[in-house]
Amino acid sequence: MLHCLFIFLFKRWLGPVGTFYASAASFSLVLLLSFIELYQVLVYGNYSFVDLGRWFFCLDLIDSHFIFCVDSLALIASILVLTLTVFALYFGVEYMHREAFVNRLLYLLNLFATSVVFLFYCYDYFLILFAWECIGLFSFLLVNFYSTRIYTVKAALKTFVFSRISDAFMFVSFILVLDVFSGTDLSLIFLEVPFFSFHYLFVGGYALHFITLFSFCLVTSGVIKAAQFFFHVWLPDAMEAPTPASALIHSSTLVVAGVFLVIRFSVLFEFTTFTNYFMALLGALTLSFGAVTATFQSDIKKLVAYSTISQIGYLVCGCGFCCYEEVLIYLIVHALNKAFLFVLVGYVVHFFSGNTDMRQMGGAYLYSFDLAVLLSGVCFNLAGLPYSAGFLGKELLIFQVLRDDLLTMFVRGC
Repeated sequence: MLHCLFIFLFKRWLGPVGTFYASAASFSLVLLLSFIELYQVLVYGNYSFVDLGRWFFCLDLIDSHFIFCVDSLALIASILVLTLTVFALYFGVEYMHREAFVNRLLYLLNLFATSVVFLFYCYDYFLILFAWECIGLFSFLLVNFYSTRIYTVKAALKTFVFSRISDAFMFVSFILVLDVFSGTDLSLIFLEVPFFSFHYLFVGGYALHFITLFSFCLVTSGVIKAAQFFFHVWLPDAMEAPTPASALIHSSTLVVAGVFLVIRFSVLFEFTTFTNYFMALLGALTLSFGAVTATFQSDIKKLVAYSTISQIGYLVCGCGFCCYEEVLIYLIVHALNKAFLFVLVGYVVHFFSGNTDMRQMGGAYLYSFDLAVLLSGVCFNLAGLPYSAGFLGKELLIFQVLRDDLLTMFVRGC
């Protein structure tokens, strides 16, 4: 937010290129500090727990504190997002600095990345809800950047509707937390979860297992943001955002936020099998559906979007089998490669004068050989071909589903 103020005050003197590089420099500084902190955490095995005092109080219902937890999971996720933000800003200079409202784009990119990083460090449920709302708002504004086009407005509206549905599920889980735990501090919630493993909520004549209902609402909120099957339709349309923004939305931040939420609340899934089955089935359906649909796309940006949907299916399916370390490894491999792919796709579209139809492309290697080499290298990695990082990441995930029950057979079939 301070950096947004800096851009606002000095944009006249810096110019569009200068503001881009200033943004990249500020994020690089935060990235360097995050690396130093991660080194401390990994070497000494400690973590920081920061309580800045109460920020919201309502009778005996909500007593929310500014609580942040700096642990290895939060640091790894934030380093990933910051790296890709720097990457998107640095490579977005060439084809975005001529835009009319470039400073608005920078404000939104800064605030979007900041709200995602804020989510990673939050250790209070009310703060998580607040960060989740911010992410939905800024993703909607980024998709609606070219708001003079009818198709863009429709795409932004679709993104907003699905974001609201996701927020509704998050709000239901928040109400459940207030009702049962009478507090929003995650450390207390995680301590009390085992004692509620046989706790039921009665609605009318029906008894609902509390942890199953709570984890289902949480996971559904996450998978809508991660654009899984049934909720995937907003992601291809969100390609209407400018290329640096779509690289951030699709590869790193928006889809990472959903998977991160599942990993952060992983203690819940030790006490419920239904939600694990739900995640495994949904992830398996998504990865097969996304791959098949991508095969029939002619628009290069939509093809990459469906590819992302398929790859996030792997991650959600992995979360269903409770292999969170493997999911985190593949998440890093996929996000880095996909962000690089988005930048290259942006250059390809730029190269063909804004045309995104692949039927009218071809022979780019004759004019830009380095582009063809880089594109084939990234695709090699994302396809998980042997001797690539993608192969190792997928191998670790697939190794977890070598079981003999019916669910695993279905997942392996997908």
